[in-house]
Amino acid sequence: MKLVIVGAGGHAKVVLEVFRALGSHDVVGFIAPDMLGAQVLGLPVLGDDTLLPRLRKEGVQAALVALGNNRLRQRIGRQLQEMGYLLPAAVHPSALVSPSARIGQGVVVMARAVVGTETVLQELSILNTGAVVDHDNSIGAAAHIAPGCALAGNVVVGDRTLIGVGTAVRPGIQIGGDVIVGAGSAVVSNLEADCRVGGTPAKPLRNR
Repeated sequence: MKLVIVGAGGHAKVVLEVFRALGSHDVVGFIAPDMLGAQVLGLPVLGDDTLLPRLRKEGVQAALVALGNNRLRQRIGRQLQEMGYLLPAAVHPSALVSPSARIGQGVVVMARAVVGTETVLQELSILNTGAVVDHDNSIGAAAHIAPGCALAGNVVVGDRTLIGVGTAVRPGIQIGGDVIVGAGSAVVSNLEADCRVGGTPAKPLRNR
């Protein structure tokens, strides 16, 4: 099945390598504004978002949104679905995924990540390199668990939330939507939606 990657930055490069490791899709190229004609790991940047309807009509059935901005990734993912694109998950072969876990559309699970028993990764979320989410976690739509994070059991992460690199989250914590948790934090109490926290233990940094 032919697939196009939306985005052409560092995250998009890693996503391409996930699909190459899987051998599951024929990646035709990338979509990115102001980069027409560029090459990314040997594949072309085909054009900007206005090309997507034509590619769909020409037989490209699937797309993956490889953009780090959570809100933008969610918006473009919905637009792609409205165009009729399939949004397959990209799960690296070296990731350890429980057979009882549920992986939503457009999810990316990077190398050596761990998805625990009955954990749910909702659509367009990212579980980045070496991140661990233990049993019974719920990771919201378009959320991003950055490299090296460790989430213990029964953690809930809201939609579009970013858990920064190397963060640890204790069992049973609930984190609202649109939260930013700074790198290297330790989250030991619940976090309300739309806040920015950091430190050990994590405390508010400023209002968004």
